[in-house]
Amino acid sequence: MKGNCIVAQSGGPTAVINASACGVIQEAMRQEQIEGVYAAYNGILGVLNEEILDMRKENPVDIEGLKVSPSSALGSCRYKVKKQEDFNKILDVFKKYRIHYFFYIGGNDSMDTADRVNKMAEKEGYELKVVGVPKTIDNDLACTDHCPGYGSVIKYLATMTMEAGRDTEALYTSDTVNVIEAMGRNAGWIAAGTALAKRDEPDAPHIILVPEVPFDREKFKARVDYFLSKIGRAVIVVSEGTKNPDGSYIAEQKGDFARDSFGHTQLGGAANFIKEIVEREIRVKARFAIPSTIQRNGIHFASLTDSKEAYMAGQKAVQLAAQGVSGKMVTLERVSDEPYTCETGLADLAEVAVGEKYLPEEWVTEDGFFLKYEFFTYARPLIQGEVKPLIENGLPRFIRFKKHFIRL
Repeated sequence: MKGNCIVAQSGGPTAVINASACGVIQEAMRQEQIEGVYAAYNGILGVLNEEILDMRKENPVDIEGLKVSPSSALGSCRYKVKKQEDFNKILDVFKKYRIHYFFYIGGNDSMDTADRVNKMAEKEGYELKVVGVPKTIDNDLACTDHCPGYGSVIKYLATMTMEAGRDTEALYTSDTVNVIEAMGRNAGWIAAGTALAKRDEPDAPHIILVPEVPFDREKFKARVDYFLSKIGRAVIVVSEGTKNPDGSYIAEQKGDFARDSFGHTQLGGAANFIKEIVEREIRVKARFAIPSTIQRNGIHFASLTDSKEAYMAGQKAVQLAAQGVSGKMVTLERVSDEPYTCETGLADLAEVAVGEKYLPEEWVTEDGFFLKYEFFTYARPLIQGEVKPLIENGLPRFIRFKKHFIRL
């Protein structure tokens, strides 16, 4: 099917989401039936606003540079497509620009949008191939072994935890406890990833709190007391989505901006919540750190394995669409742990849209405060190798496209 393609990025950026875009763009340029290679500026909003970039006019060196540039070079958004007129406009724009291939890089909500666009095109009889490319640092997408973006964020945060642990060890007489807040709404995959930092008992982290295990204040205080008596200090990693036994979050934002456009509660403050318990009830000095969005864009120490798989997922999406596949998301399928090998698979967009993958409770230790060897076997292969960004005057150099907008 001859026609143009469009790629868009959605949701929170990652260290390797651009690698997926690179895979889509470079593979699309190799496909004979794909003529124009377009990108929506700022996700699905770029389609609705007809802000469409011509990627064939960009410097091929800059396109290759996507592999070593973090965040979303095509722009992103958190816009929830709800109204039927929005879906009608999307299809009208696709018809206007002769777009017959749509690649959406994102998470659950993005796959829901892609699924609805695909179904509407089928209903209207418009030839359109829609393939999703997985993206989320949270690692909570259903149907895939792991998600592009996850390996890099845990590599970054585990390293940060190791460094924080050494700082606490040096100054434990004055800063006895250090609390680090990890991202993750309902799944504790990111916080769990910091367990990779621990090689010996004195190493950080000493306690990990995840949403899958309800927060038990008394057991927590007892565990902190154990480390204070054993090694004189404690480094605690808490997922921002950690919950009380009643299912409520231990910390969430209040006020006008308490929910995003998808209706999700805005989280933040879990580290401070834990710090206050330590200082008020255990009576020792504590500090807290909130890496927030910094953790998801750390390209300077991103996982090479993660980057290569992100590129592979984008590349495969185009190959499948060119073969006639539609209504699917590319998945990552683990073939073996040692040696680690990974292939791609397929899942229905609709199934991914409604699913959520949690950290298996059987991978958490019986006391609820650390991870078992099964998690290490799962996660360690995902952090191997390092992305080497372009360096200029001692600092990374990231690409920025010229943004050649199409005017019809």
